[in-house]
Amino acid sequence: MRFLPVVVSTVLLTLVACANMPMGAGRTSSTVDMSGADLLGQTQLPPGARILHEQSLVIGTGENWVGRVVMDSARDTTSAYSYFLENYPSQGWTLLSAIRAKSSVLVFNKAERNVTIEIQEGNPLAGGSAMVILTLAPRNANVASPALAKKPVPVEDAVPTKP
Repeated sequence: MRFLPVVVSTVLLTLVACANMPMGAGRTSSTVDMSGADLLGQTQLPPGARILHEQSLVIGTGENWVGRVVMDSARDTTSAYSYFLENYPSQGWTLLSAIRAKSSVLVFNKAERNVTIEIQEGNPLAGGSAMVILTLAPRNANVASPALAKKPVPVEDAVPTKP
């Protein structure tokens, strides 16, 4: 029993230390390469764009990745919108939809994959570069559809219960 306070305090200190470490801390570049080219394969990003890893979720690497990449585009919203609109079709992506607004959205597909690109205005106090959210998913994913709700029974047809 003399060791119980020592064990408990050691566990608590370890948990506190782990909670204060960023995700991926301690990993070397040889174990996890988070550069845009290696991580995202042929999905090109604007030159100078910086991936915000703490806000992104990427499953897989190279040409087989899916997920959400959040980035600082290092350019204004107009330039970011133009970059994707002009460059993605030349990479084999087909434009399905384009909405130009304060928060712009572009939707492309290529083979069996869809990419949605959302471009938001950046904070003028932080340099004003546009924030880009790039979401890539399979086009025909096996999605479980919610079970069809049973048609409600009209009150008149309901069988009364005995008290």
